[in-house]
Amino acid sequence: MNRHILFIFLLLGTGIPVPARAADAVEAARAFRQVHPDLILNRFAQFLAVPNVAGDTLNIRRNAAILRDRFVQRGATMEILELPGASPLVVGRLPAPGATRTLGIYVHYDGQPVDSTAWTDGPWSPVLRDGPLSEGGKPIPWPGPGQTTDPEWRIYARSAGDDKAPFAALWAALDALDAADIARTSNLVFFFEGEEEAGSPHLEDYLRTYADRLQADVWLIADGPAHQSRRPQLVFGVRGVTSMQITVYGPEHGLHSGHYGNWAPNPALLLSQLLASMKDADGNVLVEGYLDQADPLSEADREALATVPDVDRALMDEFGLARTEGTGSLAERLLLPSLNITGLASAKVGREARNVIPPTATASLDLRLVRGCKPEVMQELVEAHIRKQGYFIVREDPDHATRLAHPRITKVTRGRGYPAARTSMDDPIVRPLVAAAERAAGEPVILMPSLGGSLPLYLFNEILEKPVVIVPIANHDDNQHAADENLRLANLWYGIDLWAAVLTMED
Repeated sequence: MNRHILFIFLLLGTGIPVPARAADAVEAARAFRQVHPDLILNRFAQFLAVPNVAGDTLNIRRNAAILRDRFVQRGATMEILELPGASPLVVGRLPAPGATRTLGIYVHYDGQPVDSTAWTDGPWSPVLRDGPLSEGGKPIPWPGPGQTTDPEWRIYARSAGDDKAPFAALWAALDALDAADIARTSNLVFFFEGEEEAGSPHLEDYLRTYADRLQADVWLIADGPAHQSRRPQLVFGVRGVTSMQITVYGPEHGLHSGHYGNWAPNPALLLSQLLASMKDADGNVLVEGYLDQADPLSEADREALATVPDVDRALMDEFGLARTEGTGSLAERLLLPSLNITGLASAKVGREARNVIPPTATASLDLRLVRGCKPEVMQELVEAHIRKQGYFIVREDPDHATRLAHPRITKVTRGRGYPAARTSMDDPIVRPLVAAAERAAGEPVILMPSLGGSLPLYLFNEILEKPVVIVPIANHDDNQHAADENLRLANLWYGIDLWAAVLTMED
C-alpha cells in the first residue's frame, strides 16, 4: 500500500484532518474503498434492487426519493420537480466554500425494460459474481468491512452499468473526501433524469422550465462505457439520431406464388433492391449528399483519433466478424453519418411461410447523425434517393386509384430526431478534466471526439449554452440494454477515483 494511502487510512478512524501534503483526493478515495467495500457495494445493491423502468410510476418515484435523500445526507439541497406526464426530475446543489467554478452533473436513473425470463439472475436481485457469466462467473457473498475485493468481480442487475453506477461512485467519492477532510474545488449542480431510456420526451421542457436552477460552467454527462480497450476515456460528443419507416406495395392482397409469381411484382424483392441501392457492397452510403452534411474534423479531432487504440481486430474476433464495412477504423467510422436497417418485415418465414406474394414489405431505418447533420435534411436526402429509384412517395396507405396510377409506390413515415452534439477539445475546461481523469486512471486517458450512440445533449448546448463532456465509467461489455447487465468492479473503483479527482481539480 502506498505510504500516502496508508497514512490517510490510519487517519480516517481518528477524525483528525489530513494535512494538505497528504490530502490527495484519489489516494483518499482508494483508501476509503479499501476500508469500506461493504458500505459502497451494499448501498449500491439496495439502489439496484428498486425497479426503474420509466413507465413504472410507483417505482420511479421510489428511485427519485432515494436519490434526493442520499444526496441530502451528503449536504446537498435537493428538489424533486415534476411536469405533467413526466417522470420526476431530481435537481440539487452542493456548494463548495470559495469555489468560483460550478460543475453540472447529469445522470439518468431510469433503465431499460426487462424480460425477466432472459436473465440468469433476477434483474432487480443484484448478484455479485467472481467473473463474467460468459466465463463461468459464480455467485459469491458480498464483501465485509475491509475485505479484499477482486477488480474482476461483477455486479449483475438492471442498470448496474447503465446508469446507476455513477451514483454509487459519486456517493463514495463524496464520502471519501469528507472522511479525509479534503475540500472540493467546485460547486456542484445535480440533474437526474428519470426517462432517458424512454427517449427523454420531457428533457427539453424540464431544461426550459428550470433553467434558473441549472446554471453551471460545464455539464458532465455520467453515462456510457469506457473504451473497448478497457482504458478510461473522456468523450466530447454524441451522434444525433432520427428514423424512417419505408413500406413498399405489391398486390392489394396476397397472391398464390405459383399462379402469379414472376408476373405480379413482389414487394419484398422490390424493397430489398431499394435498400441495396442505398449502400454499396462495402457498406458505404450512396445517398447523394448524405456524407457531405458532416462538418469537417478539426485538427484536435484528428490528433485525438490518432491516439485511440486500435481495437478493431479484437472486436471482430469477439463478434465473429470476418469483415467490416467501409474503410477506416471503428473510431473513424463513428464520425460519419450512418444509415442502418434496424428491421425488415414481409409475410412469414420458416414453418409459418406460405406460397404467397405478399401485399407489402416494410423496413425501419436508423439514421445516426454527426455534427452538421440536421435530421430533417437527412430524411429529405433519403426520400430524394427513393424518388430517383422510380418510387412515388405517399404518407398514408395508397387507395386503389393511386395503386393503378403509379407502378412503384412507397409509404415513408418520418420519425422524430435530434442533432449531434460536440464540445471543442480546445475548450478551457478540457485541460483540467483530462488532468483529473489521468490522475484517477494512473495513465493517459483516451480522448474520443464522439460516441457512436445518441443522447439529446444538444439541448444542454442550445438551452443552457454550456459545453458538455461525457465521463463514462462502465465496462464496454456490460450487456447494456440486454439481459444480464453487469458492472465490472474495477470500473466502479475507477469511477470513485475519477469523481474524487474531478471534484477537487484545479484550473
